[in-house]
Amino acid sequence: MDIVTEIEREQILALLREGKRIDGRGFDDVRPIKIKLGHITKAEGSAEVWLGKSRVLAGVKIQVGKPFPDTPNEGVVITSSELFPIASPTFELGPPDEQSIELSRVVDRGIRHSSAINRTELCIKEGEHVYMVLLDLYILADHGNLIDAASIAGVCALKDTKLPKINIPESGEAELLEDTTPLKMGPPPLTLTFAKIGSSIIIDPNLAEEKVMDARLSIAIDGDDSIASMQKWGTSPFTRQEVIDCVERANKIVKKIRTQLP
Repeated sequence: MDIVTEIEREQILALLREGKRIDGRGFDDVRPIKIKLGHITKAEGSAEVWLGKSRVLAGVKIQVGKPFPDTPNEGVVITSSELFPIASPTFELGPPDEQSIELSRVVDRGIRHSSAINRTELCIKEGEHVYMVLLDLYILADHGNLIDAASIAGVCALKDTKLPKINIPESGEAELLEDTTPLKMGPPPLTLTFAKIGSSIIIDPNLAEEKVMDARLSIAIDGDDSIASMQKWGTSPFTRQEVIDCVERANKIVKKIRTQLP
């Protein structure tokens, strides 16, 4: 940690000891959320989301493919992400790096391990044809907590998605038709991220707080208030009670965020 970051950490720690944060928020305050649907006209679904100044664009493409051998009657949901260099000085062109892979996996697990999408309803012909739902996340501006911003963008893009109807001729080659039907989706899973700085645990860390945090815990909450997935980062531990407290806080806050979704 460089000298400037050490100074920032001491400033942030001093404020946290007083129950304050560097941007004036409370420990459980999420930055303002702004959502625009249908931003990509050639995608089957899309959403652009701002979480504070962090900005993520999500697009959904639908394809027909073969199911996985162990789930012959289930459709496929795949999430990928791209960190554009315009979003942060630390992002570079090239193959997906560790941060991009982690972001994709955390958002993907929150969606797939929830009850929001019944993947059996994405089956066209068992063992042969299923819908493949490809969710792409494009990071346009990084001002902290990309995981939560991408989670909101992803579920909003899925809620905006229209499934093309399918024609399967005798040749067996499936083709997408122009007629569509909305993708069925239950209450969306949402991921909430907590940062541990010293002995304080805050939600939705901004970029300055991320730079000095000791650990991070991301919790995806399902539509029935159960835990869909968890992801922990950093060498500093969360105690059992701290994890329980974070889950309880997340369950309260996620209800407020859901009221802001389209």
